[in-house]
Amino acid sequence: MTLARLAAACLLALCSLSAAHAAERAPLTGTASVIDADTLEIRGERLRLHGIDAPESGQICHDQNGDAWRCGKEAAFALADKIGRRPVTCTPTDQDRYGRWIAVCSQNGNDLNAWLVRAGWAIAYTRFSDDYLREERAAKRDKRGIWQGAFVAPEDWRRGARLPAKSKPASCNIKGNINSKGERIYHVPGGKWYSRTTVNTAKGQRWFCSEAEARAAGWRKSRS
Repeated sequence: MTLARLAAACLLALCSLSAAHAAERAPLTGTASVIDADTLEIRGERLRLHGIDAPESGQICHDQNGDAWRCGKEAAFALADKIGRRPVTCTPTDQDRYGRWIAVCSQNGNDLNAWLVRAGWAIAYTRFSDDYLREERAAKRDKRGIWQGAFVAPEDWRRGARLPAKSKPASCNIKGNINSKGERIYHVPGGKWYSRTTVNTAKGQRWFCSEAEARAAGWRKSRS
């Protein structure tokens, strides 16, 4: 093969590779499966959501009362409920070290990355992008999602950081329970059922700091 033909062949191969690379980066549309709150899969392709970092699936956060809750799973459930089975379009922007595409994903023109941060199910991943800082500030201000209490940044959690054992404010010892009939009843220390009552925040139950606070929230005092 002459030098000219070799150069032409190399140029053709380079063009083909460039075209294939461009095709890989084209927007991907389809029904999305939620792997976790910042990773989707569409048609077998895994995409990491650009500019955000969400709690890991096993991550635990604390609510406003200091009680533990599975924020990672709740974040993933929230995203799954949000997108349902309706098509999602993801536009790749880069690739991470695992070979996954980094993408901005949307549904009906609405940025899902932004929605997750605004709803408090993810934080702005400022190590890579400042695109969603405004949404993070709004979520923090309104105490949405993980901002309602305490949490470890997902990146630090992946490195082994954990919150201390769950706790509640020492003065907030009134138990707000919801019984099998859906009645909201609060129990004060010394009450007949106080020691037998548990508080499950995942079911909407909570601790109160005063009886007035409990009544204002719609709970009634136990009759015994």
